[in-house]
Amino acid sequence: MNGVAAKMKRFFYLKVMKMNKIIYWVATGLLSVMMLMSAGMYFINTEEIKGIFEGFNYPTYIVIPLAVAKILGIVAILTRRSSRILEWAYAGFFFDFILAFAAHWEAQDGEHFGAVIALVLLIVSYIFGKKI
Repeated sequence: MNGVAAKMKRFFYLKVMKMNKIIYWVATGLLSVMMLMSAGMYFINTEEIKGIFEGFNYPTYIVIPLAVAKILGIVAILTRRSSRILEWAYAGFFFDFILAFAAHWEAQDGEHFGAVIALVLLIVSYIFGKKI
């Protein structure tokens, strides 16, 4: 009976680990798509994005560096090579999403839900990334 219990425990452990990986990769994949689309929009529609930033009273010179930072952050999260860089990437996105939420909320333009969704995906990715 002890051998059966050990096999059952191992079976459920593997199932949980598999589920954790699936949750991590789905959240991280969706987050990556959101950030790559955002960065692409910053590069393609730079003047339009600068106008939005002006409406938030943000400096417009940060549009292109922010797009580059988003791409580098996604690369850091997807490759997971350095734990220090990974933590900085998560922290950078966290502050980006909090500030985006605050700016859209203050502007009352109804666009704050994207920041909330991105923040939820970021938190799920971070938590489940620690479990795998």
